[in-house]
Amino acid sequence: MTTNGSEPFGLLGRTLGHSWSPRIHATLGSTPYALFEREPQDVAAFVRDGSWRGINVTIPYKRRAAELADECSERVRALGVANTLVRREDGSIYADNTDVLGFSWMLERFCVRELGMGAREAFCGKKVLVLGSGGASQAVRAALDDVGACTVVISRSGPNTYESITQSHTDALLVINTTPVGMYPSCPQSPVSLEDLAELRQLCGVLDVVYNPERTSLCMMAQRLGIPFESGLAMLVAQARFASEVFLDRSLPESLVEQIEHDIRSQTRNVVLIGMPGSGKSSAGRRLARMVGRPFVDLDDCFAVDHGISPAECIRTQGEEAFRALETKTAASYGSRSGLVIACGGGIVTREENYPLLHQNGTIIMLDRPIDELATKERPLSQSKGVARLARERMHLYREWADIVLPCTGSAEGDALEVRSMLDL
Repeated sequence: MTTNGSEPFGLLGRTLGHSWSPRIHATLGSTPYALFEREPQDVAAFVRDGSWRGINVTIPYKRRAAELADECSERVRALGVANTLVRREDGSIYADNTDVLGFSWMLERFCVRELGMGAREAFCGKKVLVLGSGGASQAVRAALDDVGACTVVISRSGPNTYESITQSHTDALLVINTTPVGMYPSCPQSPVSLEDLAELRQLCGVLDVVYNPERTSLCMMAQRLGIPFESGLAMLVAQARFASEVFLDRSLPESLVEQIEHDIRSQTRNVVLIGMPGSGKSSAGRRLARMVGRPFVDLDDCFAVDHGISPAECIRTQGEEAFRALETKTAASYGSRSGLVIACGGGIVTREENYPLLHQNGTIIMLDRPIDELATKERPLSQSKGVARLARERMHLYREWADIVLPCTGSAEGDALEVRSMLDL
């Protein structure tokens, strides 16, 4: 529970293996910062008797945290849930809810950036749909109450269900997901369908408190519909800043939020290389991974490991359609992870469902090599269909999927250096 004999800060929850909180608090200065995974029956003893100075609390223990505190902030008394606990010098425990502050910060910045006005001006007296009714929902609703929004909670039961969205709430201006649907590793999933979201024709924004993956399925749907969106990293970092101020009993500069956001995205966003077979994706990817110290993933190699057969052999014996279905499973597995350099097979773009799998956590880069320079050896589709035909079928898809189109430099090393420079890695 302690680190080097100190009384640490940390995060209390049940499953925390993929938390980004330690890296956030390292920059904020509330260190050492540990992950405290506890079962429900152990929470009370840890909170009351554990050797800690300040802890954040995540699901499913936010309500219990409020109950175990000696004193609660006004926000906690109103909501009944706490995500920040501080042990005072006399040993008493003070509870606060910085989720409210974190979401308020995220909402205000989103409105100024995307709508050109503050949150109160944008949503006072206007309908906002909040998906979910748990602890995160309570914090979001408190922030919305502060700006005068008319909040409607959508849940699986009660007066406003997911089925009622397109029946009664097409006048909503904002949708906010507070459920864990779509959170890693169960991504991409969405609590609402693209068709239902498209029915909300007055919608001017979509927010999701989920921060991993970087672009949740709900956010990618909004992007497809041309609706401004943001997932929950800003809320996570902003609430951590407010919590750290409580932990350390001093103010921290607001600029730290965007600095930490940038650093996390730079470190965790995948680099995804697409392009024609033989364009040099694997060679450039390996060199880039070595340059920046990241794991390299060749989806064709992973396919062989996952399915016990090489892509070429699978195409030869089972046909291209069978291969593509299995390739999508491999893309789903690696596309949901973070901090990778991924080289894709040339035909990854032939299945539309692969795009969100790669886009959710990645910057997609097309390596654009002239057709007459493409290697065809040991590439069954290049040999059977011909490079020119493949180019006609796929070239427009590569360009549609790509965030960046990189004309090949003539060497794998040169391509890797260009990608590194473009992404500031």
